[in-house]
Amino acid sequence: MSASSPAAPVALEPGNPVWLRHAAIARRLSWLSLACMAAEGAAAVTAAALAGSVALLGFGLDSVIEAAASIIVVWRLTGARALSEAAEHQARKAVAVSYFLLAPAIVVDAVRALVTGQHPAATWPGVAVSAASLVLMPLLGTAKRRIGTRLGSSAVRGEGTENLVCACLAGAVLAGLLASTVLGWWWLDPAVALVIAAMAVREGRETWDGHEEGEHEHRAR
Repeated sequence: MSASSPAAPVALEPGNPVWLRHAAIARRLSWLSLACMAAEGAAAVTAAALAGSVALLGFGLDSVIEAAASIIVVWRLTGARALSEAAEHQARKAVAVSYFLLAPAIVVDAVRALVTGQHPAATWPGVAVSAASLVLMPLLGTAKRRIGTRLGSSAVRGEGTENLVCACLAGAVLAGLLASTVLGWWWLDPAVALVIAAMAVREGRETWDGHEEGEHEHRAR
């Protein structure tokens, strides 16, 4: 018999003490994300202006969108809404919309940079904010996705996935800035931004559809 992979987390019964503890943890993680996104967004937009980087600007805009998603999740898990299916549905849709708001902003700036031949330059602020996010966001995103599964909340999972998208964007931005400075590949920065925009649309569609919900209903039967 072949060794089986570790069992995936199973959704808890809403309202029981363990579920409520997980909901409290999810709220705290969302508040932490909100603080991080405020600092990250301000730093990224400033660094983007200094470097002339479209991908870095998109990274800053992503921080604003992620902050909105964190606020949505805090709203979803506060008070009586914590146990409301209607609130979960509304929050899931709102988090999905946050992805759809991000993608067009990135595309417009990326296309403009490709048309004008804008050359980004690596700056220490840009490198620092990208590197910090590359370390922190996977930790936050993975924790939220795991807790979202235990809560049976696509909204929480969707917010966690946004953190993981942020980490991908951070790595891509860092690579783009360095490639432009060292190799002269100025086109890599806006090209990476377009890839991230496509990722955002895909994740937004999955969050909107709420793929996890069918799994939770199946386990509940």
